[in-house]
Amino acid sequence: MLRLRSLSAAGVELEAAPVSSRQVSGSTDNFVHQLNAFRMSLPATVGSFENNRTAWMKRLKASVYRCVPVLSWMPLYNSDKFICDLIAGVTVGLTVIPQSLAYATLAGLEPQYGLYSAFVGCFVYVVFGSCKDITIGPTALMALMTYQQIIGRNVDFAILLCFLTGCVQLLMAVLHLGVLVDFISIPVTVGFTSATSVIIACSQLKGLLGLRFKANGFLDTLSKVCNHIPETKLWDATLGFTCIGVLLLLRKIKDIKLGPEGGKPNKRQKAIMKTLWLISTARNVFVVVICSFIAYNLHTEDEESPFILTGTVRSGLPPFALPPFSTVLRNQTYSFADMCSELGSSIVLVPIIGVLGNVAIAKAFSSGDSVDATQELLTLGICNLLGSFASSFPVTGSFSRSAVNHASGVRTPFGGFYTGVLILLALGLLTPYFYFIPKASLAAVIICAVIFMIEYEVVKPMWKSSRKDLIPTFVTFITCLVVGVEYGILIGVGINLVFLLYPSARPTMHVEKSTTNSGVEYLLVTPGNSLYFPAVDFIRTSVGKAAVKQGSSQLPVVVDCRFILGADFTAAKGIAALIEDFNKRKQPIYFYNTRPSVIAVFKGASLEEFVHFRSEDELDFILQSFSNNHHLPKRTEVEERSLLVEMKECPSFELSFAGGVACKSADDSNIRKSGSNDSSTPLLEKSETSPEILKV
Repeated sequence: MLRLRSLSAAGVELEAAPVSSRQVSGSTDNFVHQLNAFRMSLPATVGSFENNRTAWMKRLKASVYRCVPVLSWMPLYNSDKFICDLIAGVTVGLTVIPQSLAYATLAGLEPQYGLYSAFVGCFVYVVFGSCKDITIGPTALMALMTYQQIIGRNVDFAILLCFLTGCVQLLMAVLHLGVLVDFISIPVTVGFTSATSVIIACSQLKGLLGLRFKANGFLDTLSKVCNHIPETKLWDATLGFTCIGVLLLLRKIKDIKLGPEGGKPNKRQKAIMKTLWLISTARNVFVVVICSFIAYNLHTEDEESPFILTGTVRSGLPPFALPPFSTVLRNQTYSFADMCSELGSSIVLVPIIGVLGNVAIAKAFSSGDSVDATQELLTLGICNLLGSFASSFPVTGSFSRSAVNHASGVRTPFGGFYTGVLILLALGLLTPYFYFIPKASLAAVIICAVIFMIEYEVVKPMWKSSRKDLIPTFVTFITCLVVGVEYGILIGVGINLVFLLYPSARPTMHVEKSTTNSGVEYLLVTPGNSLYFPAVDFIRTSVGKAAVKQGSSQLPVVVDCRFILGADFTAAKGIAALIEDFNKRKQPIYFYNTRPSVIAVFKGASLEEFVHFRSEDELDFILQSFSNNHHLPKRTEVEERSLLVEMKECPSFELSFAGGVACKSADDSNIRKSGSNDSSTPLLEKSETSPEILKV
């Protein structure tokens, strides 16, 4: 016969055992019973494990799909989306090529570094990007920030800055620090972007006028432009201003509408409008190509070109290698620590500014959907980190190119793939022709791109809605121009934080005399903010003055806590001191509409004299009791102590009310009244129907 040896989740073990015929029936029943018990326990154990495993796999899959969005939309990719993305990608590519050359010049680098910075982000955003419209690449803002860090240095500092920017952004993504971007308010952003636009436009006056000099900062550039005005080259100036006029004109032709008013255009009119839109969108390419053709035809081997040309652009792909962690500059070797020391605060500011721009663009094109700032941080960090291996300077999302991408009808982030391919083709095939691009035409491209970033139109609505917001706006704007963009944004954020914290230190205090339904007069004090340590002394002083001046040191004071959403230990101690001040004046103070979280803080601080209630009935009851007992004869100190002992020994004290607390024992039908001999604590009579007053 077989008998059960062991039961476990791994299985059932049986063994042979000799047994008499009498035991067969009993043993069989025992075996079946044990086996059934095991089978009943097995599904619960295994089922629970399977449920946990399924839930864990679902969470893992959701996390992977959130971090790698391409897994969500790629299975649904079709030929229609392919055509739309191809058109949008090529259109953006035609825009980014001349801009990249111009932004590299703005950053103080050779032109090919602009193209090196343009293609890596296109491929990375296809995989990790969460917004189909965003295009990652060099921008005027990032170029300016880079230029400020490599003045008098070599390109290794720009590449290392790109690497460190990516590392900081990845760290912020891992720690979910995208919330830091929220501390940079719209007024600060307006002042910052407007100032950088002015700085960039001013820096391009040198190329626009054909001047040759070196400058450091906005004021220095402006001063040297004025000093070198007599040296302006007529050919460059004429070409530059002509390019600006043509670019502004081409920018407007996309808004031309054909067809009957209020009706739909016919096919021919639609084709013309589409052609005008394409010309307007690719206007930078047309202007640069035409200017290059003119410069090529005017160039001869015997004579110098009448224009200042871009010069030789290195052809081919960039060298893929680790970022430079050391460099040699002016016969001096800089270690990684030395290079980081030279870059200074830009290691933190450049990543934050990059994320700020990227998230702002994502919100603009999200069509009301929520934007995952952490995912944008992750994506931008990977773009910069991998870009540094391809000799890129810091990059972020471009608003102008994202607008072109959106207007071109892009359907998925895969449009960036075609943009990246076009840039690689330009690096491999077109770089010899970049030699003849006049610098005046590139300067015109940059100026026409940044002048529309000067947000002067927000000043009027800001003046009408909140004039104090103009302070961080203009302080940021002026500081960026005079001192530097890094200090400008830091000072702007600092002023914003002061405005944010000031109400916590000096909350509004509304004081008025009120009367209960029963006709008892009291002083109602309503603080307008939460109760934290910066405001403790102010609230204590304000409530005390109101109680003395308006309450004549006699009226009960009720503090309405409806707007106090939180408190801390210092505040609890401050309230204890306030109550003590009132007790010394023999004037009662109560707290109304106190939130449970605030009460919990006061309990933790062992605040015993904190009297609070929640309803108007309780308010009416306690003030009526105070009014009725206000003129009772004074008690001695011994009587007060005996009454206090009675209250503490009262079984229902913790559920009764404070101030003067009436307690009724189980075997005593009489109401015990507690009060002070000088009415510093109101004497209350509690009937069976009286409302519940709580004491911490």
